[in-house]
Amino acid sequence: MLTNRTPQLGLDHSGIDTRAEIHWNLMTPQLVEQAVSRGEGRLAKDGPLVVETGKHTGRSAQDKFIVRDFETDESVWWGKTNRPMEPDAFARLKADFLEALKTRETLFVQDLFGGSQPANRVRVRVVNELAWHNLFIRTMLVRPDASELAGFDPEFTIIDLPSFKADPERHGCRSETVIAVNFSERLILIGGTAYAGEMKKSVFGLLNYLLPPQGIMPMHCSANIGPEGDTAIFFGLSGTGKTTLSADASRTLIGDDEHGWSDSAVFNFEGGCYAKMIRLSEEAEPEIYATTRRFGTVLENVVMDDATRTLDLDDGSLAENTRGAYPIDFIPNASDSNMGPVPANVIMLTADAFGVLPPIAKLTPDQAMYHFLSGYTAKVAGTEIGVTEPEATFSTCFGAPFMPRHP
Repeated sequence: MLTNRTPQLGLDHSGIDTRAEIHWNLMTPQLVEQAVSRGEGRLAKDGPLVVETGKHTGRSAQDKFIVRDFETDESVWWGKTNRPMEPDAFARLKADFLEALKTRETLFVQDLFGGSQPANRVRVRVVNELAWHNLFIRTMLVRPDASELAGFDPEFTIIDLPSFKADPERHGCRSETVIAVNFSERLILIGGTAYAGEMKKSVFGLLNYLLPPQGIMPMHCSANIGPEGDTAIFFGLSGTGKTTLSADASRTLIGDDEHGWSDSAVFNFEGGCYAKMIRLSEEAEPEIYATTRRFGTVLENVVMDDATRTLDLDDGSLAENTRGAYPIDFIPNASDSNMGPVPANVIMLTADAFGVLPPIAKLTPDQAMYHFLSGYTAKVAGTEIGVTEPEATFSTCFGAPFMPRHP
């Protein structure tokens, strides 16, 4: 018999009025069944769920907005990575999202944590129209115990409707795709894209906004622990090697992408990993490769033979940015707590595609601070829409696209 996973505070608590059948906090097997029965994805030969994200196979960085109001006017680092949206435009967008929810027959909702350290986490409720999106975000964030669900009181709500098409004139956005963040209303609206990574990075943006005033440094990095208890962190943009390096079998994995550095620990923001799959090698990356042969992994835009259901990880015809989402404990040497001591080693993965820097350089403290703030690096193909070749860039703290606050 399944434990009741329905919280006492329903969607009306988040201002959502809908006649849809609500699937609350379904677990992985149920969500896989839903996704397959609804035609959202197919099972590969060895168990993973294989899905396609359509025209959006990376983040729509140009379509992300933050509502500019009394809360954010002086606190947000406005510019090309943090575009403003007027409160009135957001109000119209929100009204249209809520109207769209009224017409849905089925919705999937997960109550989750952003952050593994209990004292420094955010409670997030995610509302999806797609079962596989609900599975993805359940896989990627920190999953509460069943006993924590009944009294779950969300601090932020994310509504993700890929079928929703924004109207730039009415909603104050750029295209039919929109990611709109309202810190005052504690609401994030995602529409016009089926790329699930938008949800993951939206939570990262929340923590980048909420934690610095508490004296905690959010980091776009992977982290692991050596045999003698020494923590290493690996800064880098998406697709530059964080997941691969952190999965070293000789060290204990803390996490592969997003962390906080508090006075007492480095702690993972997530409960899963999101690895690039294109041309993944069993010989070079056996731990990650093994996840492509497991039930519970979600594979995005990976090509699969229709008859045999065999995967072809070398085929980039659907996307260069093929991805796999899997629970962190699929990596055998993962930490039970997703936490470790404060760092002893800091590594910056420049992904220098143009030979400007030496392959390896040991920096003085001053050099390290300068390079961290200047953030010379490269965007790699597929991680953002429009990036098809390595593209030199300066990304402050190796995470500028996800930093609402000024560094």
